[in-house]
Amino acid sequence: MRTRSEFTKRMPGAAPGVEHDEIVRLPSGAEQVRITCVDYSPDDVLVQEIDDLKIFLGHHRPPWSMVRWINVDGLSDMEAIHALATKYELHPLAVEDLLHMPQRPKVDNYGGNEGEMRARLFIIVRMLQIQEERLTNEQISIFLGHKTILTFQESQGDVWDPIRQRISTKGSRLRNNDASFLMYSLLDSIIDHCFPILEHFGNQLEELEDQVLEHPQRTVFNEIHQIKRDLLQLRRAAWPTREVISALQREPHECVSDITRVYLRDLYDHIVQIIDMIETYRELTADMTESYMSSISLRMNEIMKVLTIIGTIFIPLTFLAGVYGMNFRHFPELEKVWGYPAFWSVCLLVAGVMLFLFRRRDWF
Repeated sequence: MRTRSEFTKRMPGAAPGVEHDEIVRLPSGAEQVRITCVDYSPDDVLVQEIDDLKIFLGHHRPPWSMVRWINVDGLSDMEAIHALATKYELHPLAVEDLLHMPQRPKVDNYGGNEGEMRARLFIIVRMLQIQEERLTNEQISIFLGHKTILTFQESQGDVWDPIRQRISTKGSRLRNNDASFLMYSLLDSIIDHCFPILEHFGNQLEELEDQVLEHPQRTVFNEIHQIKRDLLQLRRAAWPTREVISALQREPHECVSDITRVYLRDLYDHIVQIIDMIETYRELTADMTESYMSSISLRMNEIMKVLTIIGTIFIPLTFLAGVYGMNFRHFPELEKVWGYPAFWSVCLLVAGVMLFLFRRRDWF
């Protein structure tokens, strides 16, 4: 999981935003960038792997294309980002949020007035995945136009394979709608992917709950703490995402159709359900932490009780051994043949009586 931006933060007091000519001056990374383009309409679909972005942007889209989706996997190629930002007139403030990670999920409206750049909706969400039993958190930046969608990911790998399959299926609802419906579908896939993640955590918590009650080990506490941190990460992504969906549903925009706005209601219900599950699991982890501490305290009390009982039993025995271990010459019992067996008989009798009394009072 990336916790800070790979790009240099702007100095305090600097001009807001990243202008297009400033993008090429930013350092490029060594990470490989993969750019794909999907053009589709109800009757046709074309998927391209873009090797030369300049040549690709120099050509017009097919005349039958109703929606164009350009996806960029990786943010290390500044020349590619500069070319896309110039071609599609991306706002400098949106470019700054795109490059400077991590950003809080949000939605911004840019352009649309006469004399300004083309209307765009800029959306930031967090894509969460379970990779190698660890929760990963990746920023997804989406630019929505009337017929074009640009998506930028931090690295390769996403949860959009079902979307690509639906686009390739003729007659699907996705093929028969506009670009805003594709935006909704992408957000829906990201949000719905949280359900299997929460199911994964739910199964882990069920197993840990039994271990907390039966075998409260240090490793169990570490696993509970890790799940608690992952749920906090989920919460930080889910709560602002609810605001994003609410704003898309509530505030009209020329790039969002009425049909898409209807489907956003269902998406809002999903994110609310996810938030409820997150809060439930967070309360469960807090209860399990308290149960672990109570189990450890109970176990420690049991150990201390056993040690106290053992010490209490040996107090009178130690007294007897101390008395008869003194170096006095005139001990009446020392000269008797039965003195040594009598000493042990008294010790065993005292220990037996004390054990009987402890057990009768349920102390042992």
